[in-house]
Amino acid sequence: MSLTSMAGLAGIGFVVAAIAVNIVYVRARLPLPGTAASLEAAAGAYAGIGEALKKPSVAAPLSWVCTTVFAAGLLSVLWRGGSGAGAWALVGFAGVLMQNATFTVVEALRFGMASAAAESRGALAGLWGLSNVLFGFNQVFLAIALLGFTAAGAGSGLIPGWHAALGYASAALLFLSSSASPFNADGTDRTALVGLVGWLGWAAWIVAYSIVLLGL
Repeated sequence: MSLTSMAGLAGIGFVVAAIAVNIVYVRARLPLPGTAASLEAAAGAYAGIGEALKKPSVAAPLSWVCTTVFAAGLLSVLWRGGSGAGAWALVGFAGVLMQNATFTVVEALRFGMASAAAESRGALAGLWGLSNVLFGFNQVFLAIALLGFTAAGAGSGLIPGWHAALGYASAALLFLSSSASPFNADGTDRTALVGLVGWLGWAAWIVAYSIVLLGL
């Protein structure tokens, strides 16, 4: 199987895995970073989550593999050297790598918060604020990935205008949500809807790009 085909499957696999994991988190009533949950509510939820936290996190490494393969496939198609429009794919690839690295920390912080809440709920405060802000800042790397790969794809004629518009609009929404992160340290996310719409746009953009890759 070629890298482009693997990248297309990986992109779709990432979206499916991300949606499934989030459904598990919601059903377990675990407060995700960036949700409008108070420190007291978060402490209660993390203190009682126990082993349930481990199960959805098993899929996290697979999701990072999928996004990396997806991004590598796009880079191999869009950039052939030089500094033309295809070079924007380097920006997109950097955004994906930074997103993976940052979200690894966000995921690990959930376990730190669970341990802190089980011992002393007061110890959770700093970790809760850190997790909320880091989760918010992480959205800028999604915006960078969208910007880079959209500009490269549009410049090379690989993607249609609607796909490019989706990429740019989603990047703008995610950047706006990320910029407001310092004001959401307490868990009261005033830009939650903006970030959610941007993330859904990012997911749809990945699926559309994956279909393009599978057709090459």
